[in-house]
Amino acid sequence: MGYCSEANFEETENGEVKEKPYYSRMRLKNITMVKAEKWKSLILARIRVAPLKLWVTRALSMMLLWAIAMQLKSVGDTVSSPRSPKSTFSYPLPLERVYENNGYLMVSSNGGLNQMRSGICDMVAVARFLNVTLIVPELDNTSFWNDYSQFVDIFDVEYFIASLRDEVRILKELPPAQKKKVTESLFSMPPISWSNMTYYYNVILPRIQTHEVVHFQKTDARLANNGIPEEVQKLRCRVNYEALRFAPPIQALAEKIVRILREKGPFLVLHLRYEMDMIAFSGCNEGCNEQEIDELTKMRYAYPWWKEKVIDSEKKRLAGLCPLTPEETALTLQALGIDRNIQVYIAAGDIYGGEKRLATLRGAYPNLVKKETLLPPSELDPFRNHSNQMAALDYYVAVESDIFVPTNGGNMAKVVEGHRRYLGFKKTILLDRKAIVDLVDLYRARSINWEEFSSEMKEAHADRMGNPAKRSVVPGKPKEEDYFYTNPEECLAPVGPEPTQVSDDQKQDAEAEP
Repeated sequence: MGYCSEANFEETENGEVKEKPYYSRMRLKNITMVKAEKWKSLILARIRVAPLKLWVTRALSMMLLWAIAMQLKSVGDTVSSPRSPKSTFSYPLPLERVYENNGYLMVSSNGGLNQMRSGICDMVAVARFLNVTLIVPELDNTSFWNDYSQFVDIFDVEYFIASLRDEVRILKELPPAQKKKVTESLFSMPPISWSNMTYYYNVILPRIQTHEVVHFQKTDARLANNGIPEEVQKLRCRVNYEALRFAPPIQALAEKIVRILREKGPFLVLHLRYEMDMIAFSGCNEGCNEQEIDELTKMRYAYPWWKEKVIDSEKKRLAGLCPLTPEETALTLQALGIDRNIQVYIAAGDIYGGEKRLATLRGAYPNLVKKETLLPPSELDPFRNHSNQMAALDYYVAVESDIFVPTNGGNMAKVVEGHRRYLGFKKTILLDRKAIVDLVDLYRARSINWEEFSSEMKEAHADRMGNPAKRSVVPGKPKEEDYFYTNPEECLAPVGPEPTQVSDDQKQDAEAEP
């Protein structure tokens, strides 16, 4: 019997029709039962759904973790090396640039640390704009320094690969198929020095597309200073100043050296190029005795790749083409008003003549230090027989210093100068060696007094403090113009249009370091 049946109702004395009390109670009871059943069903349904939602949540979490793992794995098709600690990344990795790969570029960097450093930057830029895959560069083990360090020993290879993944694909080694191919035949060549990008597009790219893998035997100065698209120049800067971070052991020890120096106050880094190899190579023997001159000459003749053999030392010195001696350096720093109490960190190898040749400099600046005097021998031992790793320590300290003073215009001087410009034009005193030699000789001959000597020295260097300047351009003579990595103008705050004159001591920098 339904709830709306007429038997369930009765008529009152007033003629109203209402539900009989019994049936009213029954209806309320039934409604309550229905609602209870509905609530029960709903609760059971939710209980059944809860495990499903939990399972879905877990599945989504696992998928997210897997995606993150794959993203990290794609940092590179790399083979982990036990010689280098794993890097950690404290920032989100850039997204990988996706492009059609035109082939593989292998490079053998040549020269000293900073010559190789610049060459690596150029090769990254070339690989990026040719849309090829770069294999981590091989470092020079055959040069004068006889250092067998490889990329992973000096630079943070994981960071290098990961930080540039939005520009170019970099692998630690060739994929198996290409590796097998090059064991049978490898197209190897040195690219033409000081080339523009047109050369790489028109000459190099077709060769890579033909051979699939091309090997460059040299990387030094293979890209021009000027006439290069701005995006290429900016990538060269990004590689040099951001991607080429030193390997963790070098970075940690270099930071410790800077910390030790900072605790005692400001410090000046003196890149005193007065090691035996530099003096022999340059043929400059100012202040040397006959025995030393004979020893240096024999060394110069012992290396066939040092082409210049007969050198007029005095003529070269007067032209401002010799490294300053420790004695000339001491007079120069004093004349420029450098505080005698400042810490002077010598960024160099063993000074030719040892403490005897450093006596004048130490007398003028008693707080003369080197990494060997700041650290216990045990901390330097892992690097001691690796000249490029020792040079890396000095490079880092030089970049971080309050003042940087190079006494010769070699590759480290050039690259550190540019790095300090990039960091906000940190004070770098660019010594005018010709002016210095003239003034020193006048002072020693008592033709001028100390006040005149100091005044003229300061005047000669007033505009040589690493200030913003236009990069000099000498068409057709790239060795005589400013090196790109000395003044990476496209990556710095803009400067006025005034042209920069090229001084004699800048021209001598065309000579390669030994």
